[in-house]
Amino acid sequence: MPTRYIGMGYWEIISRQMSIVTKSQQTRFKEAEVTVIGCGGIGGSLIEQLARMGVGKINLIDKDIFDLSNLNRQLISGLETLGKEKSCSAKERVRNVNPYVEVNAFNEELNEENVEKVIGESDVVLDALDNLVTRVIVSRAAKKLKIPYVHGAIHGTMGQVSVFTPETKTYEEMFQLPSIDKELDENTIKDINSLNRGVPPVIGPTPNIVGCLEAFEAFKLITGVGEVTYSPKLLSFNILDLSSFDVIEL
Repeated sequence: MPTRYIGMGYWEIISRQMSIVTKSQQTRFKEAEVTVIGCGGIGGSLIEQLARMGVGKINLIDKDIFDLSNLNRQLISGLETLGKEKSCSAKERVRNVNPYVEVNAFNEELNEENVEKVIGESDVVLDALDNLVTRVIVSRAAKKLKIPYVHGAIHGTMGQVSVFTPETKTYEEMFQLPSIDKELDENTIKDINSLNRGVPPVIGPTPNIVGCLEAFEAFKLITGVGEVTYSPKLLSFNILDLSSFDVIEL
């Protein structure tokens, strides 16, 4: 941190939001640990907002590096980050935005072997993923460990957000995936992957809106402020039609 800012502490950084939350509520957020799975389109916005709202600790995991195709939407990407690890670049971004946030970066792929180690100490797990199999792995682990799981997804100009806990419908149940109550063996994974339709189209605002919404769901979960969008409720929108912003029940 530049010397001239050393005296500007945590509470000054987040001072403008203190008319929305009480000090005890913000303190809960300051002491909270969250894990963000994915540091790309949704993840960049999500990580940025968590840091700016003053979360205490963020764990980041992503095995990818930035390339030119990321520049249309991924806020952490830039010419200076091309070819660099997304997780490490995201860590540097958090440090630059709010040096009072503790950050751990994992430059690896999340799987059944490491998922509990990565998310195990989290108060909330946030999904910034782009594939169904990993979402199933994360959602199952979060339920087992009794950690709220915030889901977000996009396609083109459409986005969706929902929150899962051990008491709600699961991610698989809500979206009626073929993996419900099955082991993630080769056949089940094949069935899940059959639902993928290639690389989805995306325009910049869509994942960034979803990231902001997910970050605020985590904020609500931790502080107790506002109404959380619990499963089977789903917040969905299409930015081509602003009247489409709605909470539906699946």
